[in-house]
Amino acid sequence: MSAIFTSDNQAPVAPEIMAAILKANMGRAPSYGADAITARLQPLFAKCFETDLRVFPVTTGTAANALALAMLTPPWGTIFCHQESHIATDECGAPEFHTSGARLHLLPGDHGKLTPEILSRCLRDTSPGDQHQSQPAAISLSQVTEAGTVYRPDEIAALTAIARQHKLYVHMDGARIANAIASLNCSPADMTWRAGIDVLSFGATKNGALAAEAVLFFNPALSENFVFRRKRAGHLVSKMRFLSAQLEAYLENGLWLELAANANAQAARIANGLQAIPAVKILHPVQANEIFVQIPPAMIQPLRDQGFGFHVWGREDEGIIRLVTAFDTQPDEVDMFIHAVRVLG
Repeated sequence: MSAIFTSDNQAPVAPEIMAAILKANMGRAPSYGADAITARLQPLFAKCFETDLRVFPVTTGTAANALALAMLTPPWGTIFCHQESHIATDECGAPEFHTSGARLHLLPGDHGKLTPEILSRCLRDTSPGDQHQSQPAAISLSQVTEAGTVYRPDEIAALTAIARQHKLYVHMDGARIANAIASLNCSPADMTWRAGIDVLSFGATKNGALAAEAVLFFNPALSENFVFRRKRAGHLVSKMRFLSAQLEAYLENGLWLELAANANAQAARIANGLQAIPAVKILHPVQANEIFVQIPPAMIQPLRDQGFGFHVWGREDEGIIRLVTAFDTQPDEVDMFIHAVRVLG
């Protein structure tokens, strides 16, 4: 039996979501989002987030991020983000492309997080109104961060307060937002619009969906003309009901948080087991479903040979690996991995 911790993208579709897709496949329905399932998303998300908002399903997280930022940033704008953020390292220039040229300004920060001090210091050096310089336009925060850590609502609020001082919008890349909310046991509203987030890229695919993300505008005025941008980008899906059915099943009855809670629990189980092994060093606080550890490089191939999947982070001779748990990760898989590392160590 193998245990795969390479990515939550490799997990199957949650049974409840697959059942919703099959149910949506009965008969015919209007196309391009004019169906009854898509119509139900608006009140469903509004209830979940406790506010009026606008919801636009798309198929990928990259599309959600790039199209959301394109609504907040002119071509001559600057988007401030962490240097390890997904929009900076893993989206093949999509934000720059869809904004028609906006610049990403990369900032440091321990454990994948921006801090008020770092952001304030950077913004003090900008020159709003100077026609020779790219103009500050937006901040993008990753939740969960690329280091597997989670921003608390008060940390988000501190950053968005600085953004407001400088008249900047704030976007959240919520590819794993369910894991963040489950980790902190806070409300979706407290983590987003109440903390100052303007637009959220709402992720579901990493947590049990087949292919379903959404762009949520907490300030509906910011969504004006988004329908045209989505269409132009090729993300107006003709059979939209199949995306919407996934999102509906995901939110109904708290499924999204239930799935995320298991992923988080198994990550904590891995961390608790590994930290007792002297040869292993955990590099970041384990707050959601990602664990970054440093092991002796000589362990890597033997673990692979035993059927364990993981991602080597950087050069293999550095021995840093990333482990990602998913909604379907089982305790016995975790325990097998811990035992294998203990034996090799």
